[in-house]
Amino acid sequence: MSKLEVYEPAMCCPTGVCGVSVDPVLVQFNADLQALGQSGVEIVRHSLSHNAAAFTTNADVMKEMGASMDRLPIVTVDGRIVSTGMYPSKAQLISKLGLDIPTAEKPRVKLGECGCAPGKCC
Repeated sequence: MSKLEVYEPAMCCPTGVCGVSVDPVLVQFNADLQALGQSGVEIVRHSLSHNAAAFTTNADVMKEMGASMDRLPIVTVDGRIVSTGMYPSKAQLISKLGLDIPTAEKPRVKLGECGCAPGKCC
């Protein structure tokens, strides 16, 4: 099965899904990665603030970051860069991974009152 790696900007926690003002894009992306992981895709996330060494050991990632820090997040599939500067949707990830999984999107994750995913308040 494929390996999907995400090289993300510095965040307060490894997923960015914490604190009082959580970006809903990160909440949805996290849910999408969990679904892909359950489908057998190996998921590895690297946050600049939590695993900077992963960035320095990948020449392609360093080249992208040298062009602009706005290139983060960088998503790779089996070592090949497939997306820069944005968090791709689940359908886009499925396409990049070459998976045969229905692309019908489930309802977007709604944030709880504290800004975290329902039942996951910090």
